[in-house]
Amino acid sequence: MTEPDSLHWRGVVHYPDPDVIVLDPRFARYRIGSAVIERIATGCRWAEGPVWFGDQRMLVWSDIPNDRMLRWDEQTGRVSPFRAPAHFTNGNTRDRQGRLISCEHQSRRVTRTEYDGTITVLADSFAGKRLNAPNDVVVHSSGAIYFTDPGYGILSDYEGDTADFELSRNVYRIDPVSGRIQLVVDDMDRPNGLCFSPDERQLYIVDTGASHTPDGPAHVRVFAVGDDGMPRDGRVFVDMRPGMADGIRTDRDGNLWIAAGWGGYGFDGVHCVAPDGSRIGQIRLPEACANLCFGGRRRNRLFMTASQSVYALYLDTCGAPHP
Repeated sequence: MTEPDSLHWRGVVHYPDPDVIVLDPRFARYRIGSAVIERIATGCRWAEGPVWFGDQRMLVWSDIPNDRMLRWDEQTGRVSPFRAPAHFTNGNTRDRQGRLISCEHQSRRVTRTEYDGTITVLADSFAGKRLNAPNDVVVHSSGAIYFTDPGYGILSDYEGDTADFELSRNVYRIDPVSGRIQLVVDDMDRPNGLCFSPDERQLYIVDTGASHTPDGPAHVRVFAVGDDGMPRDGRVFVDMRPGMADGIRTDRDGNLWIAAGWGGYGFDGVHCVAPDGSRIGQIRLPEACANLCFGGRRRNRLFMTASQSVYALYLDTCGAPHP
């Protein structure tokens, strides 16, 4: 496919940004005419897991193959090391106390960084067997932690260390009181990004099975979340072919913002899907987008980790209240 002229990155940009695309009139209210897509960092090998620290006005993200985490300072625009080595960390979020929760490929565990910088292991095994390579993570307002374990970090030595699978590829929940690890979804091929709806009554989970089997799943499923915290009645919410979804977040109106890649120019970037499953808008990027988060002073700035770079765009909405 020929690369569109608008994706030659990036000299003078017309307002409104031609790569912020309204597919449905419902999306028009979220586009700010005088806001454009900005590349705020580059030089990574595979950028992932962005997480916003509002109290420090910084963005932290993973650069998995380089075994490091980086930080971007909102006030200065400076990029600096956050943690290295980082056990080939992938997804990150914060809990309700502001502590960093991370999925580490190499150590095959989910950890919490305490206020003093020490590391607490939250999960590294289930039923007496090692986790595969936790991928992405989200925290419920109850304090329960949900994470996916597709095992990408043990498939090669590029994003971790090659190893055998000891468990099937599942989604787990860490109980906020007992710390017990529960298997909550066991019927997905490669569970990946996940997030809650604003009211936390629904849990969205990406399946990237097509990354290894061409006819495998390339969709986002949605589950009802019971009072016991268990996801049930999963159904396909949106199919992402010809590419795939990866990281996801919801905004205050319940729209799902999907990091998307592997579909080529014109597809790669971010897709916005309304609560009814309709694609209503798109942010085109020149690189495959792996993950995203809302941040900034009003949580109205979308940060996107895309292959070698990090991009940002102000929107006329803000992220759901949970990380």
